[in-house]
Amino acid sequence: MSKEYYVYIMTNKSRTLYTGVTNNLMRRVDEHKKKLIPGFTSKYNIQFLVYYESTPSIDVAIDREKQIKGWLRAKKIALIDSMNPKWKDLSEEWFV
Repeated sequence: MSKEYYVYIMTNKSRTLYTGVTNNLMRRVDEHKKKLIPGFTSKYNIQFLVYYESTPSIDVAIDREKQIKGWLRAKKIALIDSMNPKWKDLSEEWFV
């Protein structure tokens, strides 16, 4: 059975960006939304999943996360816009 790993970007109403990596996207987004993990995402009310990509390799996922984190904000925004131009919460129907 193959495993999947995700690189994701979440935001808040002010469009503060957070980039992370996980092996369970639904669980991790839920943790952010419920502020279960103290730190940046709970402090800045990061609630909306606006971008993600998957890979079968944790090493590739971590390298991609580091790459995205190293980008200027404008490049991150362009990446989000390329997949999700309305910045819709891609997880909004997961927790209904």
